[in-house]
Amino acid sequence: MEIPLTTQQLRTIVREAAELGAIIALTRTGKLPPYLKKREAYRRYGRRNIDQMLAKGELSIRSDGNHSAAWRIDRIEIEAIVRGLEIWRQL
Repeated sequence: MEIPLTTQQLRTIVREAAELGAIIALTRTGKLPPYLKKREAYRRYGRRNIDQMLAKGELSIRSDGNHSAAWRIDRIEIEAIVRGLEIWRQL
């Protein structure tokens, strides 16, 4: 099945893929922290969006300890989801 893409759609796909690749490379080399705190994720992507992704099970959280431990969200995981959604919106 062929999906005809406009120049703008193709540009968006390439840009999002390149940005995700750069984030992955920077994270793996230690230039970016591998995790985002819950507060930072809310600020960057919106509280409603993060809560929806968590409710749907699209995004997983990690914590260091028991009940009072801070949440951490894997940077590569959330970036891949957000970039994929942006590409989906453009198509």
